[in-house]
Amino acid sequence: MSTGIVVLIAFIALLLGAVGGFFLARKYMQDYFKKNPPINEDMLRQMMMSMGQKPSEKKIRQMMQQMKNQQ
Repeated sequence: MSTGIVVLIAFIALLLGAVGGFFLARKYMQDYFKKNPPINEDMLRQMMMSMGQKPSEKKIRQMMQQMKNQQ
């Protein structure tokens, strides 16, 4: 009977750890994306304009597609 209790406690601890780990990882990723948002077309356009280039829509879309392909 005591081994059954130990197995039950181990199972409950494992379940609580998995649920807790999920929520901690979720919170971490939400905070990370608030601090470091993924690059979108507007950010890419601003970056190119700051480097002295006049971005065309074709060039913006090509660069976005290249970035998606690298991921």
